[in-house]
Amino acid sequence: MVAVAAARPQPLPPNLPSHRDPYYAGQWQKPKSPRYVETISPGTGEPLGKVIDGSAADAEAAIAAAKTAFRDWRHVPPLERAKMLRAIADVLRKNGDELAMIDAADCGNPYAEMVRDAQMGAAQLDFYAGLVTEMKGASIPMGPEAVNFSVREPFGVVARIIPFNHPFMFVAGKSAAPLAAGNTVVVKPPEQAPLSSLRLAELIDGILPPGVWNLVPGGREVGQALASHPDVAKVALIGSVPTGRAVMKAAADTLKPVTLELGGKNALIAFPDADLDAMSAAVVDGMNFTWCGQSCGSTSRAFVHEKIYDAVLERVKNSVKRYRPGIPTDPATTMGSIVSKVQYDRVLAYIEAGKEEGARLLTGGKRPSDPHLTKGFYVEPTVFADVTMDMRIAKEEIFGPVLSILKWSDEDKMLAQVNQVEYGLTCSIWTNDLATAHRAAAAVEAGFVWINEVSKHFLGAPFGGYKQSGTGREEGIEELLSFTREKNIHINRRRRSGAH
Repeated sequence: MVAVAAARPQPLPPNLPSHRDPYYAGQWQKPKSPRYVETISPGTGEPLGKVIDGSAADAEAAIAAAKTAFRDWRHVPPLERAKMLRAIADVLRKNGDELAMIDAADCGNPYAEMVRDAQMGAAQLDFYAGLVTEMKGASIPMGPEAVNFSVREPFGVVARIIPFNHPFMFVAGKSAAPLAAGNTVVVKPPEQAPLSSLRLAELIDGILPPGVWNLVPGGREVGQALASHPDVAKVALIGSVPTGRAVMKAAADTLKPVTLELGGKNALIAFPDADLDAMSAAVVDGMNFTWCGQSCGSTSRAFVHEKIYDAVLERVKNSVKRYRPGIPTDPATTMGSIVSKVQYDRVLAYIEAGKEEGARLLTGGKRPSDPHLTKGFYVEPTVFADVTMDMRIAKEEIFGPVLSILKWSDEDKMLAQVNQVEYGLTCSIWTNDLATAHRAAAAVEAGFVWINEVSKHFLGAPFGGYKQSGTGREEGIEELLSFTREKNIHINRRRRSGAH
């Protein structure tokens, strides 16, 4: 990935969705309350058209459709369900460029990166399609006069609430496990970037039976209705910690299970024996500057040993030049825009806080000077050095392109600082010593740990967090099983008097 020349304006993406209303019961529906909001491209400030701001009544109608569809869908043979999931995966692959361009315009992530989302979403659909026969129970020995065994059954209606950083990939990929398990699904796409989800609904219309998969755009009202409704058997969210708490509270009255993949203030730990060039590149790559650091798994705190600290800072300053903000729909762009004005202002406020609290601004920290970017929400890739754990930029999740580098000398104190925050999603450890790697991996309070690697997900490996970073695991067989519940069946085989 290399820096590009000044950004050039790009036309609006083709094939924006023609339907902007709720989709349930296998068709596009008139909204119960016709409230529409304008969708704005965060990269250009251009309007992309109005989308329904769904109501609780819309959510309730979609839930009712899903509940009705569940009666038959749960009995569809697993391999038949798998065929339908693979058909949706084919749609993603065939239309990935189109969906990626819509997301680039609507959420601000670069088109070149969003193309990969189509492949990843399709891979998740195929993965869970291949696991449908693995929803197995177990037999328990009870002696010759009894048979005792367990079976797995779907919950019913599942609600999935999707974030703005990978809209169509999450809408498609995160529907895979519940559908494979025999549940019906109601999806709330991100209110900041709903267009690719609506276009996906147009593209996959007719593949699944009516009511099996449903989409209700909207904001907090829709999310609250889905989480609290007694006919929703489970809710799963990818989002912020405050939203996760709200969902859990809303779900509490009906005691429904929740899966939460929430925020992170993740650490990269650099030991003095690490490969200096590879580790320094990882310090930058782990921040996910491509999508402006808007990723829960970004390693936004780099703890670098004092022996290599200055050498790492010099390499990081040079490496970050690979990322230069540009128009998201331009295929040459290496770094996109912040998703909204609200988030943009939040990021700038954190940068100012970092300066005021004494961190040293190594690079970035302001709007880019490119005149083509004046109408979008752009921030240069920003790196602070000499950060300490009493600073806000070291403790709070920014969800923007702001990297904090901290110097350490004492391993125990450093690990205590790594674990000091309320989050515990990911951690990246860099060392060439096996004992050091195992010791640090065991000590960090995080659910997903890389050693001499950063930022990558591996389909089949369970992803999820500790502490306030969430509950449950996704991306492996654990996700599939989490959308089933176990039933035990005991059979008394002793012959009864009067039996013939």
